[in-house]
Amino acid sequence: MRAAALYGILGSLSLSLAMSALLATPATGRPLAAPTAPATATATNPATPAASSRSATPPAGAAGEPSATRSAPATSAAPVPTAAPTWTTWSATPTSAAPAAAPPGDAAAARGVAFAARRAARRGIAFHRCPRAEALAAPITCGKVSVPLDYARPRGKRISLTVSRIRATGPKARRQGALIYNPGGPGASSMAFPEYAAEDAFRRVAAAYDFVGYAPRGVGRSAPLSCQRPSAYAKAPTSSPPHPTAAFKRRLVARARAYVRGCVRRSGRALAHHTTLNNARDLEVLRAALGQRRLTFVGASYGTYYGAVYATLFPGRVRRMVFDSVVNPAPGRIWYRDNLDQSLAFERRWRDWRRWVARHHAVYHLGATADRVLASYDTARRRLARKPAGGVVGTAQLQSAFLRTGYNDAYWDPAARALAAYLHGDPEPLIELAAPDPAEAADDENGNAVYTAVECNDAPWPRAWATWNRDNTALARRAPFETWDNVAMNLPCAFWPVKPGRPLDVGNLEAVGPRRTGRVTLPPVLLLSAERDAATPYAGAKELWHRLPGSSLVTERKAGTHGLWGGPNDCVNRHVDTYLLTGRTPGRSAFCAPRPEPAPLSEPAPLPESGKQPAAIPGTP
Repeated sequence: MRAAALYGILGSLSLSLAMSALLATPATGRPLAAPTAPATATATNPATPAASSRSATPPAGAAGEPSATRSAPATSAAPVPTAAPTWTTWSATPTSAAPAAAPPGDAAAARGVAFAARRAARRGIAFHRCPRAEALAAPITCGKVSVPLDYARPRGKRISLTVSRIRATGPKARRQGALIYNPGGPGASSMAFPEYAAEDAFRRVAAAYDFVGYAPRGVGRSAPLSCQRPSAYAKAPTSSPPHPTAAFKRRLVARARAYVRGCVRRSGRALAHHTTLNNARDLEVLRAALGQRRLTFVGASYGTYYGAVYATLFPGRVRRMVFDSVVNPAPGRIWYRDNLDQSLAFERRWRDWRRWVARHHAVYHLGATADRVLASYDTARRRLARKPAGGVVGTAQLQSAFLRTGYNDAYWDPAARALAAYLHGDPEPLIELAAPDPAEAADDENGNAVYTAVECNDAPWPRAWATWNRDNTALARRAPFETWDNVAMNLPCAFWPVKPGRPLDVGNLEAVGPRRTGRVTLPPVLLLSAERDAATPYAGAKELWHRLPGSSLVTERKAGTHGLWGGPNDCVNRHVDTYLLTGRTPGRSAFCAPRPEPAPLSEPAPLPESGKQPAAIPGTP
C-alpha cells in the first residue's frame, strides 16, 4: 500500500498524497500528524502504504492520538516472534502466499521486550517544552523513550522515540490514563495528535484521557531512516502512465534497484530492524514508560495492523483498542496481495468521484457521465505529458493529486474545480493542488524510506519481475488508475537485501508461544470501516473481525472516506466515545448511515493542509 510520496520515476506520488488526505480530517481540514511521511493511495499497507500499502490516516474527521501518563511497572512480555535480519535475497513464485502462522516465539526477543519495558517503567518519560522542530505549543509537552534497536540484544544499541502529550482536561476522578494514537503509514507520525484534544469531536474523550502521540522508529526525529536525497525524491515533473511501455517498465525496475542501493548506503543494517513486530514491541515499551498498566490505543490504517499484532503478542496488556480503517491482516495477503486489492478498490472509488462530478456537470462542465469525466481527465493528462503545468506538475503529480479523491471526500470539489480550470486555460488551481512542496521533501523522503523498510521486511514479496509484470498488467486492464503507481511504490521489495520475516497469524494467541502468565483472553476491541474505503478495503475489516473473538465492527454504509473517527458521522463518533469512555461495544456489529455527500462549493475553499504533499500508506493500507 502506498503511504508516502513515490521515489524516483514517479516523483512524490500518490502515497504522499494519500497520506496527506488520510492525515487530514474533513471536519477540521488540518493534518492529524505532522507531514513526516506521506501516505499514498495504494494500501497494502494501509492502507500503509498508499493504495497498495498501508496508509496513514487520522480519524475521519480529525485524527486523535492517544496520550499517556508515566511510569508503571511492566510485567514480563509474552514470547515474540522475530525475523532474524539476514542480508540475503528471497525468491518466490508469483502466487506464493506467506505462511499462515508465525514462527515459534523467539525467547531472546521476548526477554528483550520484558527487559526494555521494565527499564522504561522505572525511568518514565521526562516531559518538557516541545522543541521548535515539532511546532507544538504549550500545554503540549514532549519527551523521549529509549528502545532497543534489536530486541534480541536489549543491552546493545538503543534509539530514542519522540513522544508528545497533553493532559486530560476533566477532573482527576474521571481520568482514565493515556490514549496513544497512530495514524498509519508505515512512516507516519502522530506527534501532532495532542492538538486534537481541543477539537469539538474529541473533547469528551480528551476530558478523560491524556492524548499521546509519537513518532515510530525511523520517523521524524526518532532515529530517522533515509534512502535518497530529499531533492531527488521530490523531483518534478515526473511521469505516471496507466499502461506503461516496456521501456518505461525497464526504467521502473532500474529505479527500484537504485532506490534499494540508496537505502543500504544511507541507512545500513538499521534497515533490518524496521518491522511491524518491532513497532508493536516499541508500543509495549511506550506503554510501560507512560506508567500504564494496560494499553488504550487508537490506530488508523496501517496502525490497525500493528495494533492487531500488539494485541496478539500482548493480549494481557490490552485495555481498549480502536482500529479505524482496517488493513487485511491475513498472513497470505501481507503485503503484496493487499496492494493488489488496494489498486482494484481505488478504481471503484475513482469511479465514485467521476459519477459525482457528472451529476454536477452544470457546475464543473467536465461531462454529464462518468466516462465523459474520465475523457476530460485523460485530456488533461495528455496535455501535461506534453507540457507540465508550471514546469512542475506532470502526469505523476496529477495522478497523486487525484488519488486523494479516493481517500477523502473533502478533495472532491477542489479536484473537480482544479481540473475544470486547467482545461479552460487556468493552470493555477491545478498547480496549487498538485505541485510538490519543497519544504516537505525531507519529511516525505523519510516517510517513504520507513514505509519501504517495514513493508519489505515484514513478509515475502515476489522476487521475479515477471510476476509483478504479469499480475499488474492483468490488473491494470480492470483498474488502470492506481495499479502501476502502486507497483512503483512497492517494487523495491523485489530487490530488498534483507531476508523477510513471516507475518504473524493475527488473533492466534497460540501462534506466539505459551503464555507465561497462564491463559489470557483479549478484551473486546472496536473496529471501524467504510464499505467503499479504497486504501483499506472493507474485506480487511471483516477478516480482522473474524480473527478477534468478541470484537465489534462498526460499518459506515455506502461511504469511502479513509479514517472515520472524528469525522462528520455522529453515529460512528458516538460508538467510539461510548467504547473509550465506558468499554461498552455496540454488540458484534453495528451500521451507520453514510455521511452527507459533498456538495459543490459556491466558491473555491482553501485546500486542507494535508493536501500539500505530506504517506498513507499505501504502502499497504
